[in-house]
Amino acid sequence: MSYVPSTGEQRQEMLHALGMQDFRDLYRDVPADMILDRPLNIPEGMSELEVTRAMTAMAARNTVFPTVLRGAGAYDHYIPSIVKSVTSKEEFLTAYTPYQAEMSQGVLQSIFEYQTMICELTGMDVSNASVYDGATAAAEAAAMCRDRKRRVTLISAAAHPDTINTVRTYCYGTGDELRVVPAKDGKTDLDALREMLTPDVASFYVQQPNFFGQLEDADAIGALVHEAGAMYVMGCNPIALGIMKTPAACGADVAVGEGQPLGMPLSYGGPYLGFMATLTKHMRKLPGRIVGETTDHDGRRAYVLSLQAREQHIRREKASSNICSNQALCALTAGVYLAAMGPEGLAEAARQSMAKAHYLCRGLTAIEGVELVYTGEFFHEFVTTLPRQDEVLTALEKAGILGGLPIEGGVLWCATEKVGKAELDRAIEIVKEVLAK
Repeated sequence: MSYVPSTGEQRQEMLHALGMQDFRDLYRDVPADMILDRPLNIPEGMSELEVTRAMTAMAARNTVFPTVLRGAGAYDHYIPSIVKSVTSKEEFLTAYTPYQAEMSQGVLQSIFEYQTMICELTGMDVSNASVYDGATAAAEAAAMCRDRKRRVTLISAAAHPDTINTVRTYCYGTGDELRVVPAKDGKTDLDALREMLTPDVASFYVQQPNFFGQLEDADAIGALVHEAGAMYVMGCNPIALGIMKTPAACGADVAVGEGQPLGMPLSYGGPYLGFMATLTKHMRKLPGRIVGETTDHDGRRAYVLSLQAREQHIRREKASSNICSNQALCALTAGVYLAAMGPEGLAEAARQSMAKAHYLCRGLTAIEGVELVYTGEFFHEFVTTLPRQDEVLTALEKAGILGGLPIEGGVLWCATEKVGKAELDRAIEIVKEVLAK
């Protein structure tokens, strides 16, 4: 079967018009030894049933834990069934850029609604149409804060290691410098930050809550950064924003974060979603694109691409970013999730996550030998010491529980609203049993 929209006779006619006999003539300038004239060394094709069996067998090799007590940037939250129901509709099932506005009103509206909800969540004035993930959003934010005189980016050592490395890679690519502000007792060292805020610093990035689950003194950090004339970038957990002070209220110039908790399954690492929002005065520095609402010539509501600050749309030297995707499907997922949960639903998910994490923390630290590493306030992640770490985590895995993430100095635990009290009690009991042996 041919999938080319022309007949054999029409294709032959085109070849004759080009002075050629067959399609091989199109490659006559290619050396003969580079032309494949033998079958590829790959297995024979399979039927649909055979492919289904093969893929099912591959999927069966994955381990899916009924109980997840690990976060570190990817979180196992409950996803209402309506989220997949809406995002699976063929009208929306694309991640591509809506170039033709008149043909893409539904997709444009979904992005507009997403942007609006991100602004409500962060307290910022404007949001773009998303970037690849939270780490990329942090790197893009650092890039948009630089100017000719200020080329240095500061980042807290208490941020996610992947975020630090991604920002470092971006800085390397542009010839700029990244300096890491040390952490003290699981949080950003404010005295070190004060000393490192030199006149050449463009911005400082802090994660709230940070990688260790600790709540940073965001207001004090913002005051320090602005006093030094730099811009303040906050990386945020969107679920935590359901009950926490907004980045705007903390004085942030740019709010970024990983949108995976907003209705996206863990999916073995992706696709995920980076959200970005900023103040109106910085709007033209945002990468990607911004969808706006207007009216057409008949006075009807319509959606357009209001701002497109990337290299495909403007002169390369004027572009603030070379991101060419749009993550529309992931942005739609986040929008549907937020609409389904509503302000109270999101706040309840945050409250339950926080309460269950504190319950787990109390249960674990009641066991002899398990101690809390950082004593500051935390949201839904915390670090403990854990004797016989490998043995404990293996015992949890055998019981269908993915334990915390081993990090330097201990284990990083996490709990969300999805895990029940009985599951938490079971995990605590297993840890106690192993350490009692």
